[in-house]
Amino acid sequence: MKARMALRGRAWSSRKLSFLFVALSLTQTPAWSQNPAPSDSEVESRVDSILGQMTNEEKIDLLSGINFFDVRGIPRLNLPVTSTADGPIGVRNDGPATVMAGGISLAATWNTDLARQVGQEIGRDARAKGKSFLLGPGVNIYRSPLNGRNFEYFGEDPFLASRIAVGYIEGVQAEGVSATVKHFLGNNSEFGRNTTDSVIDERTLREIYLPTFEAAVKEARVGAIMDSYNLTNGEYMTQNGYLNNEVVKKEWGFQGIVMSDWGATHDTLGAFNGGLDLEMWSGQFLNRGALLPALQQGKIAQATLDDKVRRILRTEVKLRWLDRPQLDPSVPRYNQQGRQVALQAAREGIVLLKNEGNILPLNKNKVKTVAVIGPDAYPAVPVGGGSAQAAPFRAVSFLEGISDHLGPATSVTYARGLPTLGMVANRTSFSTAETDGKPGLTAEVFDTQDLSGTPASTRVDQHINLGSAIDLNALSSGEIDLSALGRPRPNFIRWTGYYVPENAGTYDFFVQQGGFGDSGFRLYVDGALVRDRWNFDIAIVDWLGLTLTASPHKIVIEYHSGAGFLSPRFRVGIMREGSWVEDAAKTLAGKADVVIVAAGFNPESESEGWDRTFALPPGQDELIQEIAVLNKKTIVAVTSGGGVGMRSWIDKIPGLLQAWYPGQEGGTALAEILFGETNPSGHLPATFEKQWDDNPAHNNYYPATGSNKIEYKEGVFVGYRGYEQNHTQPQFPFGFGLSYTTFKYADLAVKPAPGGLGDYQVSFDVTNTGKLAGAAVAQLYISDGHAAVPRPPKELKGFAKVFLKPGETRNLSIPLNPRSFSYYDTNAKQWHAHSGTYGVLVGSSSADIALRGDAALAQDVLSK
Repeated sequence: MKARMALRGRAWSSRKLSFLFVALSLTQTPAWSQNPAPSDSEVESRVDSILGQMTNEEKIDLLSGINFFDVRGIPRLNLPVTSTADGPIGVRNDGPATVMAGGISLAATWNTDLARQVGQEIGRDARAKGKSFLLGPGVNIYRSPLNGRNFEYFGEDPFLASRIAVGYIEGVQAEGVSATVKHFLGNNSEFGRNTTDSVIDERTLREIYLPTFEAAVKEARVGAIMDSYNLTNGEYMTQNGYLNNEVVKKEWGFQGIVMSDWGATHDTLGAFNGGLDLEMWSGQFLNRGALLPALQQGKIAQATLDDKVRRILRTEVKLRWLDRPQLDPSVPRYNQQGRQVALQAAREGIVLLKNEGNILPLNKNKVKTVAVIGPDAYPAVPVGGGSAQAAPFRAVSFLEGISDHLGPATSVTYARGLPTLGMVANRTSFSTAETDGKPGLTAEVFDTQDLSGTPASTRVDQHINLGSAIDLNALSSGEIDLSALGRPRPNFIRWTGYYVPENAGTYDFFVQQGGFGDSGFRLYVDGALVRDRWNFDIAIVDWLGLTLTASPHKIVIEYHSGAGFLSPRFRVGIMREGSWVEDAAKTLAGKADVVIVAAGFNPESESEGWDRTFALPPGQDELIQEIAVLNKKTIVAVTSGGGVGMRSWIDKIPGLLQAWYPGQEGGTALAEILFGETNPSGHLPATFEKQWDDNPAHNNYYPATGSNKIEYKEGVFVGYRGYEQNHTQPQFPFGFGLSYTTFKYADLAVKPAPGGLGDYQVSFDVTNTGKLAGAAVAQLYISDGHAAVPRPPKELKGFAKVFLKPGETRNLSIPLNPRSFSYYDTNAKQWHAHSGTYGVLVGSSSADIALRGDAALAQDVLSK
């Protein structure tokens, strides 16, 4: 992985450029780290000394967590209890913190220096809270837009993800906090994450799903790796000896800790011998009662136990947790320095996707009325749901950002435009009988999941709206006593009622779920099973349209929830198509000079524990279409962790921005881009398809009926590799992003570099040919048409982000090495670059190649 460019995070006006320089200058080297770091020999010597004083009982105790988020200490040896904190977007535990733009937004910056700054500020926040382990970054590859955790991750390309991850990890660990790269491995969907088996061939593992973890280990020297919940190739990851022991520890030389995700361990001997070093959140399997007899009976080795303890001690010594308090009260909790980095990350991550007629940037002196409409306009939606859902001290919504930017001279109006799903559920009226029934539905509660026998109880529910959103911030702040929490009792319920539409037409039926327990439902309309998610719960918000007459329709909903973590959420609502959009929004849109529609997802529709739909949540397509008809200057900003369905409205609007989950400063960043104070420079880290069916993984993203195996049949042809191989035109290609200026690429030179066969230096000029300062994201791809195995038409192997004034030219240089040309040879068990000529392609996206050259290898090159 020698091909690494230092990327400079720069702002797009002189004010912001100087401001960022100040922010960078303020990044202090921690006082504790000004002394030389201990050498490897010093670390090992100290670890040996501590290990030699420990009993086997103490060693075993060290292998499991306590207090839900802590790692045990040993007071008599002055080993402190160390604390973990959820990441990777902000330090979620113990109250508010700086909330950065989501991981995919950070990847969209294509700026490794900025990734390091983000990591460093999160590390500082961790020190301000006394945390030793940050449970991030998340680096699972974006295989499909449906994955509910894509917003945490770094996109579809392993090279880009590796570069961002290395910068981020280096930043976190510079503050004396261990990063925890996750989720290892094959956790590329949230569907059935506790039970599914990711079946991935060796070449695909090596080329697509392992490289980011490999870079984290070999380059960033990450302190910890978190094993995921799922199985990979037949073994739970917490006991996958091949991947944990053979690849990570032996082949890559990983010296740190392999820890489990919370509750992901399944077997004592399997986990102990399969490479797991630390069981979180408690020692259900790695405990004295289980391991001492196994040690005495020879089922586990003393050397293996000592190695696990050594890894924990090594991390503690390297990061100096034994020499100073981890809590650093000199670091401000309300972190102004971190706020500025969060703002810069949001600025550089937002991607301008469409700018028809140069409608953007808007002229703030000419625009007198702006209507901000949509469910994501207010309040702010800085992050998606789940363990990454950190709470900021304050988050700037799109509405507030635009209004604050324009000031009192411009009228900024607001309407949500749509009712919330909770409102729709509570407005949906049912009757217990076809005629003369009571308001509501008959709810039969059973003791068994198959809903058989006589109900244990019966009641009438006015609506189906169970539970509430999980407040993970309250959960981790001490407001909820975890030790007394327990697991909620399972729900097995059948609701029966009648729904009478006011008019005949097409009606949207939606079901919204939530929580972390297994659940499922069946929906019957007039005796027909129209949605079966009993054993196959896919999206956290699931919906479909049905044609109904203006007469009573029998509705039956069967629901089960397991004894999962925290109480479940379940709600059902019905709304006629064409009636979603509120009149107030239409009125405002018709009167405004310009409309900003803030559409997309939020923590209740895109979250850990669930996948999501490709379509926007119910009613939002309708909202965009109707507003676009009323105002031709409609600009859409989408909040999501990846691609969404746009076909019904993309041709009806002149402006489109992908805002991702932009963190706490997202509203400020969006306003600056809309009104030209910041020139957009984000580029897509994932391909956006026109329809979900186009995705290379579409036919095998979910397991076959009756199976738990998710077969990665697309192999290495993930993302843009697959679209190009399949000759499928995407909505927007990988690496795409518009600017308010233009760039020209010229003078490509590909020259051998010192170092050996396969080392090259690629240089070229980039010129800003427009009238505004801006940043180009130059991307270098390699093509191989002569390999012994099928290879993608092109693969990203280098990039550089450069800020240019109007008319300015910069010469950029990107290194290549043998790995840049190689595929993984499963027979040789090495990386293999065949002799011959390779294409060297430079451009602004995978689909926009401006320069083409060649690099030749005189003979085959094999490398580890």
